[in-house]
Amino acid sequence: MDLKYLDSHEWVKVEGNSATVGITDHAQDHLGDVVYIELPEVGNPVSQGDSFGVVESVKATNDINSPISGKVVEVNEELNDSPGLVEVSDSGELKSLMDADKYTKFCEEDDIY
Repeated sequence: MDLKYLDSHEWVKVEGNSATVGITDHAQDHLGDVVYIELPEVGNPVSQGDSFGVVESVKATNDINSPISGKVVEVNEELNDSPGLVEVSDSGELKSLMDADKYTKFCEEDDIY
């Protein structure tokens, strides 16, 4: 997959005018067992870098930030393997996100601290 990453550990995969958004495996591993999640409603606008949800685990509560601006068109209510979908409003924002290699290095450096 051709994913792009925020430094707050969310990823995005854009196909045409649609973007699939999720939380990275790295973040999920650090969160531990999730006890609550607050998801956006379909139709809600999202802005790059802004919170659009919350995930609470036994270890911490964290905002879920949108890696791209647009409108929520689908939310995975069951949170199995399918993330949510966003209709992209500005694909130029992808240039400010990390690719897989940069994200891997970022995580390695982050784990040092």
